Amino acid sequence: MFENLTGRLGGVLDRLRGRGALTESDVTEAMRAMRQALLEADVSLEVARAFVEKVTARAVGAEIIRSVTPGQMIAKIVHDELVAVLGSDTKPIDLAAQPPVAILMVGLQGSGKTTSTGKIAKRLKERAKKKVLMASLDVRRPAAQEQLAVLGKQVSVDTLPIVEGQNAVEITKRALSEARRGGYDVVMLDSAGRVTVDEELMQEAADVAALAKPHEILLVADALTGQDAVNTARAFDAKLAVTGIVLTRVDGDGRGGAALSMRAVTGKPIKLIGVGEKLDALEDFDPVRIAGRILGMGDVVGLVEKAAENLDAAKMQAAAEKMRKGSFDLSDLRDQLDQMSKMGGLSGLMGMMPGVAKMKNQMANMNVDDGLLKRQKAVIDSMTPQERRNPDILKASRKRRISAGSGAKVEEINRLLKMHRQMADLMKSMGRGKGGGMLAGLGNMLGMGPGQMPNQEDIQKLAEKMPDAGKLPAQFPGLSNLPPKFPGLPGLGGVNPHKKK
Repeated sequence: MFENLTGRLGGVLDRLRGRGALTESDVTEAMRAMRQALLEADVSLEVARAFVEKVTARAVGAEIIRSVTPGQMIAKIVHDELVAVLGSDTKPIDLAAQPPVAILMVGLQGSGKTTSTGKIAKRLKERAKKKVLMASLDVRRPAAQEQLAVLGKQVSVDTLPIVEGQNAVEITKRALSEARRGGYDVVMLDSAGRVTVDEELMQEAADVAALAKPHEILLVADALTGQDAVNTARAFDAKLAVTGIVLTRVDGDGRGGAALSMRAVTGKPIKLIGVGEKLDALEDFDPVRIAGRILGMGDVVGLVEKAAENLDAAKMQAAAEKMRKGSFDLSDLRDQLDQMSKMGGLSGLMGMMPGVAKMKNQMANMNVDDGLLKRQKAVIDSMTPQERRNPDILKASRKRRISAGSGAKVEEINRLLKMHRQMADLMKSMGRGKGGGMLAGLGNMLGMGPGQMPNQEDIQKLAEKMPDAGKLPAQFPGLSNLPPKFPGLPGLGGVNPHKKK
């Protein structure tokens, strides 16, 4: 998400940071480049123009604070304005109403509306501990109701039984009645979609809304459609008074213009973003953290949240204990690779780490991708338990056998073994101090013991520590001063972000 925009804006800000003083012409030239970058990222013309005008007015008139370079001040101004454009008042889904709370999902056909309904239901069930009922109101698209029923089984959420011959309003009545009778907290109504906006679609959605009186009307929009998504949002809002937007497929949109334009043009907050096909690939839309990602400042809070959701605290504690004893074998390395996969793979992790966005070209040249984790795990899986415990016995004949079993070249096996030796040495030295392996530093960042996972209160404290301009404070030395070769991240042992090209 925002890949192209991050690169272009980062280049503009880097040129400004390198100067000791800025003239008005310097700012004007930079803002011209910034407007072009926004337009190429599919941001609407009116939003791009207003954004640049606000940044220019603040940048030219800003008093340069002592100890802060002019370039850093411009970066902070751009960050603040990005937050304002994305919607600084964004709030999560509102369930503060008498149950069952009705949530109406609307949008065009193919936007990911039914899948998003399942994702949100799963999220409400697991995070908010709500009893949820889903109902499909789409009687025109073949197998639409069956699709929601299948999703319901996958996420363990109840769905309204299918009754042939009923229209959308009749299904809504039955869903509301069943929700009241069954003691459900939330009833999610998945409305029908069309290829394009038409009057029949809008009238049906309006009739359902009049009957259900939904507490939330969420518009599901596909980020890949660019400015068409903004036009769709305008049309639905004019008829239904949309309360929020769910933006899907943001993982496939390298431009991000729809997200930047949506809030500014429609005035409606983006509440959730879909970041993948899996049913847990849904994130809260946080303007401050998204702005940080756009400017290459990373998202440490998001990184900690992912760790809290996906990692096993007991395993992390056991790993920390082994590393304190100076023991780190290939089985431990495989566990570390699994942890990275659960947190979104190399690309997901690196996108959240400050400053790493600038290494994208270096990483691309080295063929560092998420497939690397799978290949490395396949190599380890092809070894015997004895070989994992004692890699030193891996001679030529054993490597040829592992190569045949994993499909990896002998050179790849050698690189993996070298990386393991480097990590083992690192862990041995860390064992004398804090210890904990690749991700145990998350606990240390919050003042917790190694292996302890943060709760929601800890994550909130971390968010409050993060400064506006995205520069990491001194409390996070492990991330603000990354080691030259990222030895704690498997597969990145040869990347040196500090080396000049």
